[in-house]
Amino acid sequence: MTRTITVLPGDGIGPEVTESAVRVLKSIFKRFHHDVRFIEKRIGGAAIDQDGTPLPRETVEQCESSDAILLGAVGGPEWDKQSMDVRPEQGLLGIRKALGLFANLRPVKAFAPLIDASPLKRSYVEQVDFVIVRELTGGLYFGKPSERRGRNHEQVVDTLAYSKNEIERVVEKAFQFAEKRRKKLVSVDKANVLESSRMWREVVNEAAERHPEVEAGHMLVDSTAMQLIINPAQFDVIVTENMFGDILSDEASVIAGSLGMLPSASLRTDKVGLYEPVHGSAPDIAGQGKANPLAAILSGALLLRYSFDMDREAGLIEEAVQEVLERGYHTADLKISGSKAQSLSTTEMTDRVIDVIDEKCSVTEKKNR
Repeated sequence: MTRTITVLPGDGIGPEVTESAVRVLKSIFKRFHHDVRFIEKRIGGAAIDQDGTPLPRETVEQCESSDAILLGAVGGPEWDKQSMDVRPEQGLLGIRKALGLFANLRPVKAFAPLIDASPLKRSYVEQVDFVIVRELTGGLYFGKPSERRGRNHEQVVDTLAYSKNEIERVVEKAFQFAEKRRKKLVSVDKANVLESSRMWREVVNEAAERHPEVEAGHMLVDSTAMQLIINPAQFDVIVTENMFGDILSDEASVIAGSLGMLPSASLRTDKVGLYEPVHGSAPDIAGQGKANPLAAILSGALLLRYSFDMDREAGLIEEAVQEVLERGYHTADLKISGSKAQSLSTTEMTDRVIDVIDEKCSVTEKKNR
C-alpha cells in the first residue's frame, strides 16, 4: 500500500526545514522498505504570490486525499499590509479548519545537552516532559468579527465561541494521551471571568468521571503561565482552548532552550494529521542555511507515530536527534558548550541526523545476522 504525504513548505525558512524533514523521512522509508510518496503544494505567502489566496483549493483537495501533511511555516513582513482575509496565517487556520484538525499536540521535553541553554535553573528543567493539547478550530481565532470592526471605527469586537461538542472532543483526546503517559491532566481556563471557561470546566469534570485513573485538575491561565516558569516539571498533560494554548506553548518553548526544538501535531479522530514545527517563518535568516531543522524533523517523527503507527521508526528519529546533540552538533540558535561543540548549517545538521540513523540501523542489522 502506497501512502501519501503532502508537503506544504510555506514561507521563510519553511522550505529549508521541510526539505530536511523530508530527507530524514525518506531515509527511514528506504531503510524499512515503506512505500510513501511526497506531493508538494503551496500555502501562505507563497500561495498568495502565485495564486492570489493563502489557501488554494488545489492544496485543500490534495491534503484531503493524503494520509498526512507536513508543513513548514507561513508568514513574513512582505504580506503584513494584506487584509486579514488574505494574510498568510489564514492559510494555516484554513487548512486546519478544512481538515477538521481539532487537537494540537505540542510536546515539551528537556534535551540534556541543551539544559544549560534554558534561561531556567537546571533543577527546574531536568525532569520536564509534558504535552500541551490545544483546541485548534474554535474560540477567539474563529469567532465572527462584529460589523464594527475596521480601521475607520473606534471600536472592534471579536467573539469567543465554543460548542459543547468542540470542547468534549479535544478534552477526550487529552485524557487519552494522559492515560498513556503519567496519568495526570491539568485543564487550563479563565473560569473566574469567562462563561466559555465555565463550560470548559464542566466538560472536563464529566470526562474525569469516565477516566477515573487520570488525576485531573483545573488551573487558571495566568497561574499556569507562572507555574510553567517556576515548576514546569509538575505537568504531564495540559489541555486548554485555542488562544491560551497558543500563548502557553510558545512560553513553554524556553524550557527546551530554543523554539527550534519543538514539534507539533494537529490531529482529528482518525489517523490523518498535520505536522509542523512550532517556530515561525524566521524571514530574517531565510535562505542562509542557519535554520534549525530539528523541530521539523521531530515533527516528522510525530507523523510516523500518529498517522502511520510506526512507533519504532519514530523512536529511531528521536534517538538520532538526541545523539546528534550529545555529540555536540548544533545550529546557531542552540547553545552547547564544551570542546565537542560544533555549529553546523541546516543541511549539515540534517546530514548528521541521517548519519546516526544509518549507524543505528547498521548496528541492529549486524546483531540480527
